[in-house]
Amino acid sequence: FADSAVYVRDNGIMNGTSATTFDPNGTTSRGQIAAILYRAAGSPAVSGGTDFSDVEETAYYADAIRWASANGVVTGYADGTFRPDAPVTRQQMAAILWRYAGRPAAEAGTDFADESVISDYASTAVDWARSSGMISGRAGNMFDPYGRATRAQTAVILFRYQNGIEAMGDGIVRTT
Repeated sequence: FADSAVYVRDNGIMNGTSATTFDPNGTTSRGQIAAILYRAAGSPAVSGGTDFSDVEETAYYADAIRWASANGVVTGYADGTFRPDAPVTRQQMAAILWRYAGRPAAEAGTDFADESVISDYASTAVDWARSSGMISGRAGNMFDPYGRATRAQTAVILFRYQNGIEAMGDGIVRTT
């Protein structure tokens, strides 16, 4: 993950947890992933408030969540919350990145051994993430959809995404 961590740092996509640490085993929160993708998109101007009752207007991730929600990259929960401090799960990461990529077609391929527990909203996204090489499984052909995405995994996924998409001649920023 080290090369990926350097890449995301040098490209202003992810920050360390301090001036000298990255905390690779730390968890990526839902607010952090919105902020990371917002920075990757060039931090475009946003206006208006957020639709989520638990996103403070002054929080570092408020503009990012506003942008990501307006562009269909992230969604909240049925109770009107976003839960920005909650850990982002592996299936949420796949779904968020898939939406950020513009909802590309996905090849079903070989199912993960735990395919039956992947939520419906993330099924196509997980297929895309696997077939495109953005997110790999874990030991025993498991996806671990409810497992937490670590900061190291997030850096690797973003490195793969940015370099894979750019290598195909496609832009990474999708806004509406």
